[in-house]
Amino acid sequence: MTLSSALTIINSSFAATAAQSSTIASNIANVNTPGYVRQIANQATNGYGGADVVSIARQANVALLDQLNVSTSESASQSAIAKGLAALAQTVNDSATASTATGVLQNGPSPSAMLANLQSALTTYAANPGNASLGQAAVTAAQSVTASLNGGAAAVQEVRSQADAQMAACVGSINSLLAQFSGANAQIVAGLATGANVVPAQNARDSILTQLSQQVGVSTTTNSDGSMSIYTDSGVTLFQETARTLAFSPTPVLTAGASGSAVTVDGIPITGAGAPMQIASGALAGFAQLRDTIAPQYQAQLDQIAGGLVSAFAETDQSARPTQPGRPGLFTFPGATGVPVNTAVTGLAGQIEVNANVDPSQGGSVTLQRDGGISSPGNPAYTYNASGGAGYSARLTELASQIDAAQPFNPAAGLGASASLSGYANASVSWLQGQNQQANDASTFQSSVVAQASAALSNASGVNLDAEMTNMLNIENSYTTSAKLLTTVNSMFSALINAA
Repeated sequence: MTLSSALTIINSSFAATAAQSSTIASNIANVNTPGYVRQIANQATNGYGGADVVSIARQANVALLDQLNVSTSESASQSAIAKGLAALAQTVNDSATASTATGVLQNGPSPSAMLANLQSALTTYAANPGNASLGQAAVTAAQSVTASLNGGAAAVQEVRSQADAQMAACVGSINSLLAQFSGANAQIVAGLATGANVVPAQNARDSILTQLSQQVGVSTTTNSDGSMSIYTDSGVTLFQETARTLAFSPTPVLTAGASGSAVTVDGIPITGAGAPMQIASGALAGFAQLRDTIAPQYQAQLDQIAGGLVSAFAETDQSARPTQPGRPGLFTFPGATGVPVNTAVTGLAGQIEVNANVDPSQGGSVTLQRDGGISSPGNPAYTYNASGGAGYSARLTELASQIDAAQPFNPAAGLGASASLSGYANASVSWLQGQNQQANDASTFQSSVVAQASAALSNASGVNLDAEMTNMLNIENSYTTSAKLLTTVNSMFSALINAA
């Protein structure tokens, strides 16, 4: 080996040491940076017998990154559903104890609890039908039932409207992230073609992909030029050479029975019952399920309870030869002309009210509950207490028993085709609480899965500070050795020159 070749080797050693030191310094500086992947300086022997840093690579783990993204999508979906169901569950929060005017203690604002209050109030009134105060207590209990149903319907509309707004926010985020992904993707392709360091762009692309998976479930493929294509978990293309645009028209007010618009990609719906390629995970999928399926089902149950109330408390023609149609009695709704069938009660929970004819504050009389004629005061066809006796209790007893009497319900609401009014209301509360608990458990579980996947990815591709500090010491030792060699070679050159 000549002294010249020795100098060349020493110079390449200094250059390689500098590149390795810079790489290690970057790793140390980003030890707490989310999504940062440890960099490695790859070396190769050059023609002089020295070592050159030929590339900077990442210690990436594609399988673990994919698992993290899948887990993130599932967690985001369950979290969206859980938050909406938690809001709906407040309508059946039976933790607070309330006292009725009759002194009977019942729990909470749920339709189930309020129906129990009403049944108790009617039974108490029937035991002393001449007591106007007990009649007023029954009216108050009936108003609590309608308030519970009105409040539940309002909560459903609020949850659906909020979910719709969140869907719009998700769409905006997805379009923005796809635009950012396009820039990082192009930088990687160009860098790989020219041999430039693309590690920062690759880190950025992975980070964008993880953020994207928060909004919608995705899968990816990597192409031969280093570019990446993105698809939804249902197979719709989101990015392939260029970003696709998601479109969505928000619906600020979603009344009962109204459907929100679908999210589309190049005109293809990816949310909604009619979507041919419906997404299954991500926050967007969770909000869509909440808006289009879960909340409407609870609305349908509330509407069925409201329809069952109008039907159970309706008045019929008491004539020897009935000719008049049934009409709403204690419970009615604006514009009511008859008793609705259970297939035509959409939105009724938000409209049901106590008939003004039994409310003294509106000029009514509480005794009409006892005597009948609520639907048409003074009309003998709907009068049950024909004698007008103050001790008449048969109608009150009948009304109280109607709450436990079987009647038909629309099975499309998910709680069967026949049940008592009280049984159906209880089943609705149980359904909602069960859905809420299930969603909360799923959200908690998926959050733990994300934490585990993130930890596994960090262990496999993240920065270990102790290891990096050890590597830095090794590089410093290598630098010191090269410096000593340089000193020795310089001394030899000086000796040769002096000898000459």
